[in-house]
Amino acid sequence: MNYLDEFLLIAISHFFAVASPGPDFALVLKQSIQKGRNNALVTSAGIATGILVHVSYCVLGVAIVISQSPTVFAALKYLAAAYLAYIGVMALRAKPADQQAQQVRTDTQAESMVKAFSRGFLVNALNPKATLFFLSLFTLVISVETPITVQVGYGLYMAVATLVWFSFLSIVLSRSKVRAFFLRAGHWFDRGIGVVLIGLAIRVVWV
Repeated sequence: MNYLDEFLLIAISHFFAVASPGPDFALVLKQSIQKGRNNALVTSAGIATGILVHVSYCVLGVAIVISQSPTVFAALKYLAAAYLAYIGVMALRAKPADQQAQQVRTDTQAESMVKAFSRGFLVNALNPKATLFFLSLFTLVISVETPITVQVGYGLYMAVATLVWFSFLSIVLSRSKVRAFFLRAGHWFDRGIGVVLIGLAIRVVWV
């Protein structure tokens, strides 16, 4: 109960951060439509695991070093932007498919669960905005007097909350009627997502 106010502030801040459109949301949307529910759920697990990376370096104090070193932070930004741009370019290269191909789109574009997990993990772990968010939480919201065990508890909560949120989106977006609607757009949907991801990559670099 001593840390209830602190936890509530963290929970509210995290909810608005995770619910706002960004690279994580764009990726889960893409995976849900193109690859199906199971793939999107595994991608969501990767995103949630990426949260633990941010929590780990914040608890260890590395985030302070990153914030005070423009070179290190810039390198992180460019690495994240490059990865988002890569995914975007791959989506832009999508080719038109006939009606029959659209019906089996999910099966022909299946990918391993390891790759799906890696996509989610890398997009979140390399996101410099996530770095800034967690740095803000652990330096401005969480007191230096808060025990490490409690801070780790906060981090685990945010990872689980992230998993629940994106799993919910995966289930909704991968429903047959929703997928059928998006799949009718075929390659235009793929290219649209590609533009969004490349736009996010540019924003990461310039903001």
